[in-house]
Amino acid sequence: MTCVFCKIASGELPTDFVFADDLVVAFRDIRPQAESHVLVVPKAHVESLWELEDPALAGAILGACAAVARSEGLSEGFRVITNAGAHGGQEVPHLHMHVVGGQPLGPMLTPPA
Repeated sequence: MTCVFCKIASGELPTDFVFADDLVVAFRDIRPQAESHVLVVPKAHVESLWELEDPALAGAILGACAAVARSEGLSEGFRVITNAGAHGGQEVPHLHMHVVGGQPLGPMLTPPA
């Protein structure tokens, strides 16, 4: 197994989980972009959102994002982000959602000039 997120999800690489259930784990991003920045990762290897076909897993991931936001106290707002593929900016080829908040985030995209 060479996927770093598979290794984290299986416990091969130790980390402190913010959330864990039968299908999903969540842990803090090593390069946080906000006061709170948690990655939500399925335990099963799914390369990106493009490959996600299991509705139950999709629901589990989204539910975990909400649970993480609540546990992080992000009641004033937060953002859930996923990148898919090279053009989408995906750096690790394992589906993951970023739950980001704890501060005003501003607009995500700037319209072209």
